[in-house]
Amino acid sequence: MCLGIPGQIIAISDPARQMGLAEISGVRREVSLAPVADRPLDRLVGEWVLIHVGFAMAVIDAAEAAATLEALRELGEAQEALDQMAEGDRALAASPAPAEGAA
Repeated sequence: MCLGIPGQIIAISDPARQMGLAEISGVRREVSLAPVADRPLDRLVGEWVLIHVGFAMAVIDAAEAAATLEALRELGEAQEALDQMAEGDRALAASPAPAEGAA
């Protein structure tokens, strides 16, 4: 199943690559803003977007974001996806840094 989860863009992390930082129910994730970059990127900060596999696929309003998050919670799917994202973040944080000079 393809699942788009609402998240709010909280910062532009890499303008050259059109990347932003999104917060999804307390979990922060870098996402590509390229699919929604129909305006200057800084104007996307504060906007709600539907996020799918690391891409902001559509800008939505706050009411639609809240309704979608509630529906996903009721289905139990949002929590599963959020848990997987948080687990991935913990695994990355726990990974040893590559040795200097390693390719």
